[in-house]
Amino acid sequence: MARPLEQDGAVYRRRDTNFWWMRYRDRTGILRKESTGVRDWQAAQKKLRERLQARDGNILDIVRKGEALNFGQWADFFLENYSKPPIREPKTHAANLRATLHLKRAFAARRLFDVTADDIELFLRERLCQRVRTKTTNGYNERGTVKPATVHQELRVLRRMLNVAVRKKLLPSNPCSSVEFPVAIKRLFKPHYVTWSEQQRIERHSPPHLRNIVRILTETGLRINKELLSMRKDQLDIANATVWIPDSKTENGVAEVPLTPIAVDACHRQLSTAGPGDWLFPSPRTIGHLRSVKKVWRTALRKAQVSYFRIYDLRSTYATRLSAGGVADEWVVQLLRQGNSDVFKKYSQMKLAMKREALEKLNRRANEMLVSQAQSASVDGGFGTVLVQ
Repeated sequence: MARPLEQDGAVYRRRDTNFWWMRYRDRTGILRKESTGVRDWQAAQKKLRERLQARDGNILDIVRKGEALNFGQWADFFLENYSKPPIREPKTHAANLRATLHLKRAFAARRLFDVTADDIELFLRERLCQRVRTKTTNGYNERGTVKPATVHQELRVLRRMLNVAVRKKLLPSNPCSSVEFPVAIKRLFKPHYVTWSEQQRIERHSPPHLRNIVRILTETGLRINKELLSMRKDQLDIANATVWIPDSKTENGVAEVPLTPIAVDACHRQLSTAGPGDWLFPSPRTIGHLRSVKKVWRTALRKAQVSYFRIYDLRSTYATRLSAGGVADEWVVQLLRQGNSDVFKKYSQMKLAMKREALEKLNRRANEMLVSQAQSASVDGGFGTVLVQ
C-alpha cells in the first residue's frame, strides 16, 4: 500500500542554519522545501499556514514571486516602464517621481508582499503630520503641514503602482483597496462651473489672447495644453467651422471638432494677432508655441474679483452647458471625446450650479418688474392681488 502524501506540511530544523525550515507539497504534489526566515517556532508555523493557504487558493506562485521582490525595486521598475513618456505625460511622470520619493522612504526596504493596509494607513497619518520642507541656499526651511490633497495624490500613485503588481501576478490583491483615507478632502478635483456673468468679467480683465482662449475653451471643450496652446494654424478650417486635433490625451481625442460662431470669431481674432508663424498661439520669448497661461490666468481672475479655479474647468463648463441645454449625455461624451462615459459623472454634478443660475435670473427678472406692471387677480377670500416677488 502506497504511503499517503503529507498534505499539511511540517516545520523542522536544519543543522547549518538557525532558521526554521518548512516542507509542503504544492497542488501538483511536488515537495517543496524552503526557509521560513524566522527563528521563532510560532512565527514559522504561521509562515507555513500562509503557504498552505496560498496553495489552496491557487496563488502560491504569486506569493513566492512577491516575496522575492522588495518595494524599492518594484518602485524603480514602475517608474522606468509605466510612468515615463510616452506611456504617461511628462508632468504625470514628475508627479509620480515626487510621490515615489516619499513612498520609498517608508517602504523601500520592505518586501512587496509585506506591505499591508495597516502600514499604508499609518504612513498616511504620519505624512499628514509632517511639515513641508523647501531647500534654499541657506539650508532647509519648514513651512506648514502637508496638505491632505498632496498625501491623497501619493496614495493614488501607490494604488496604481500596486495595481500593476497585481496584473503582473506579483501580489494576490491590492492592499490599498482596504485603506480608508484618514481625512475627508473637500472639493478635491471638483470642477468649477463658470457662470456667464463670471466669464464676462474675466474676459473684460484679460489680454486679447487669453480672451480668445476662454471663448474657444467654453465653446469647444478643448484641452488647454495638449490641444489648444499647441495648435497650428493649418489645423483650422474656418470655411467649414471645424478644427482637427491630431494628438490628444486619449485615442478618442484625435478627431475633428466643430466650431460654434463664437469660437470661429475668436479664432479669427487670434489669427489676426498671431503673426506670420505656424502657431495659433506663438510664444513671445521662444520660437515655439505658448507653453502656459497660468500666470496671466491668475492675474485676470484677481482683477475680475473671481475666486481662483483651474482654467481646465472651462472644459467642464462646456460640458455642463451642453447638458443643461438638453443635449443627451451620450452626445456630450462624444463631444468631449472621452473614451469612458464614467468621466461624465463629475461634469453632471455641476448641473445644480446651472439650475441655481437659472433661478437667480428668474428672481432678478421678477424683482425688476414694476409694481404698475403686476396684474391684479381676483382671489376668493384673499388679498385680491398678486404680490410682486
